[in-house]
Amino acid sequence: MAPTTIRTPPALADFKPLEEHLRQTPETFFGGKPVLYYHATGAKAWIPKSQRGRLPFFPADLEAEPTAPESAALSEGAEETVEQKVDLYVNSQNLTIFSPSAEVGFEIPYPVISIHAIKTIGTGETKYPSVFLQLELSPDGGADDDDFETVELTLIPQPAPATESQQTEIEEEPTIGKKQPDNEATKLYKAISACSDLNPDPVEEGDEDEDYDDDRIVFEGDAIEGFQGVFAGSNSGGLPPPMPGSSGWITAENVHEYFDEQGNWIGGEEVEIEIEGEEDGGVNGGELGEGAGTVRRREDVEDPAGGGSGEKEDQGENKRARIE
Repeated sequence: MAPTTIRTPPALADFKPLEEHLRQTPETFFGGKPVLYYHATGAKAWIPKSQRGRLPFFPADLEAEPTAPESAALSEGAEETVEQKVDLYVNSQNLTIFSPSAEVGFEIPYPVISIHAIKTIGTGETKYPSVFLQLELSPDGGADDDDFETVELTLIPQPAPATESQQTEIEEEPTIGKKQPDNEATKLYKAISACSDLNPDPVEEGDEDEDYDDDRIVFEGDAIEGFQGVFAGSNSGGLPPPMPGSSGWITAENVHEYFDEQGNWIGGEEVEIEIEGEEDGGVNGGELGEGAGTVRRREDVEDPAGGGSGEKEDQGENKRARIE
C-alpha cells in the first residue's frame, strides 16, 4: 500500500478510541473503523532542509525554521532543518499527519516506516524528547531499492496541559519510588510500535525458499549407465541409496510404479542383472565387484522346504549362508 495525500483533516469520529476497543469484544475483525492509538494536535515536525518537497506538507520553498524552546537545544553546526505544525493520528491502519497551515496531510502505511526511535534533542539539563522516523518513499511507485527516497522526519508532540485536579494530585502525592507517567514522545513511540506490529511488511514474490515448493520425491545416487534402478556404491565402501529402482523422479503420474495402495515400496519390476567385475573382486575407480547389481527372488535361492540347497550350493564361498 502506497502513502496517500489527503486534503481534508481526519475527524475523530472516523476512528474508534483505543479504550473502547479494549473494553469490548469487536463485532467483526474485518472492516469497521480503525482504532485510534494516539492523537495530538499542534505537534512540531522537522525535516532536513535538503529534503523539502518530499512530503506534501513540506513544500520545496518552505523557510520556517525550528521554534523555541527546542530550537535552542540544537547544537551548533547541525544540519539546517525546517519546521511545520501538524496534527497526529496514530491508528491501526496508518500514521496520518495533517498540517492545518498547509491544508494538506499524508497517510503513511507502517511498512514505509523503516526506522522509528525516541530521539533526545539537546544535552545536559536541557533535553526535549521526540520521535525520529525514517521513511522510505518511492515517488514513481517503483519496487526497486534504488527508487526509494529516504526522508528523516522528527516529531515533537507538545506536553498536554494538566487539568486543575491533575495538578493538585501531582503536588500532593509523593514521587519517590513511584513510576512517572510517560511523556508525550514516549506515548507516540509506543503507539507507532503497537500499530507497526499490526501491519508487518508484506511478503514479496521470490522471498520464500523455492525449494519448499517442490513436491517431488528425489532419491540421490549415481546410476550405472545402461541399467535402470542399479546404483553404484562408493570407493569408501558406502552403500547405494536404500531404494533400488528409484532412478529419476517419483511424481503423481508414476508413483504407482514404486508404491502400492498401502504405501509399501514395490520398486517396479523385478529383474535379474549380472555385472561382471575384475577377477580380484575389488572395487577400484568406481568399478563394481563380483555379484554387484544382482537381483533375485527369494525362491530362486531357497528350496520350498526352507533348506539351503539349489543355487545356494552352486555359489560356494561367494554367497554367505542365510541366518534366520
